Amino acid sequence: MADRQIRGSTTIVELLRRYPGGEAARLMSRLSWPCAHCGGAFHEPLTMAAKRHRNDPRTVLTAFRALDDGGPGDELVEQAASKVG
Repeated sequence: MADRQIRGSTTIVELLRRYPGGEAARLMSRLSWPCAHCGGAFHEPLTMAAKRHRNDPRTVLTAFRALDDGGPGDELVEQAASKVG
């Protein structure tokens, strides 16, 4: 469903609501993002959170989209967690 696709503008809180089983929070944890527990960034768009944490926004977006297909593999998580710039 195109309207359910995770986009760069999807916020942290939307991701947490979309995956009530904790999948998004676990992925944030694997990326070393405190966003799931940080009030200041709770309504931040996904790509902005990636930039703030110095991760490649496209790779992070791909990792979160993979949650719909059973989750990203270890290699994708490692790429998404890599620091850039």
